[in-house]
Amino acid sequence: MSGIESLSSPVPAPEAAEALGIARTVLAIEVQGLQALAQSLGAAFLRAVDLLAATRGRVVVSGMGKSGHVARKIAGTLASTGCPAQFVHPGEASHGDLGMVVRGDSLLLLSNSGETAELSDLIAHAKRFDIPLVAITARQPSTLADAADALLLLPPVKEACAIGMAPTTSTTMMMALGDALAVVLMARAGFSPDRFQELHPGGRLGGALRRARDLMHPPEALPLVQTGTPMADVLIEISARSFGCAGVVDQRGDLVGVITDGDLRRHMSAAMLAQPARQIMTPSPRTIEPGLFASAALRIMNEAKITCLFVVEGRRPVGLLHIHDCLRAGIA
Repeated sequence: MSGIESLSSPVPAPEAAEALGIARTVLAIEVQGLQALAQSLGAAFLRAVDLLAATRGRVVVSGMGKSGHVARKIAGTLASTGCPAQFVHPGEASHGDLGMVVRGDSLLLLSNSGETAELSDLIAHAKRFDIPLVAITARQPSTLADAADALLLLPPVKEACAIGMAPTTSTTMMMALGDALAVVLMARAGFSPDRFQELHPGGRLGGALRRARDLMHPPEALPLVQTGTPMADVLIEISARSFGCAGVVDQRGDLVGVITDGDLRRHMSAAMLAQPARQIMTPSPRTIEPGLFASAALRIMNEAKITCLFVVEGRRPVGLLHIHDCLRAGIA
């Protein structure tokens, strides 16, 4: 066997029990890190929150290597929870992207060692233009820690890898600390579900946060009949609107009943077509308000085993939400 072949030979995989043991040890060490981090929070954390909350521009987040990956995620979390933020790569910052960091911004810099050379130009830029700097690092004293206006010092917990060198526990703590900052800032700003939906319009999450008013069919599309409308005409209206139902309104325009396919089956007879809607309708139907979450409306339809709900303001129908509207919006 050649030297090259011996170097490329696969290393035998650990047995299942050993692999599970290693994985559980990793998680246990990282849990210890998070517990130590939680215990360490205090005045410095509050100082960091104050600086970031006072930012008039953007929170610029940066880091190198694995810390950079975490920094990119933290920037995304901040931006999606109401705190304008962006990631700037420290290497690119030294080649022109420092122009992205201006007065009114703040800096959130991540470096486990506190001596990441690529951050030096960002640190100098912050000092030159009086830009508040929040640091996340595990070392004090260090260049980054000494430059910080608010220092978030990671507790001394070992890395979870076998050789104690690969960024594992440290990056987990950085990520969690970024989440903690984002959620506290979110609470301080009174960030509402409506605002969250505005920033998350796509996917299942965006759909779940949509309101009935966002999905309902407008007033001009509603299948509505008067209480005295003959059932022959009610059937025409139901067929024309294709919702499988009709709302019954009184002289004031208030919704007083609904006629569904089930009502038609229950009252099926030769005389039914001549009867007025009031005699066939189900009175006092379930209704929803425009501001109800669409996910809650879908739950009502599932529990009641119905396919649509009239949306009312007071008692006046202003829309109709069909179960298919919810499903098309990704709500399930």
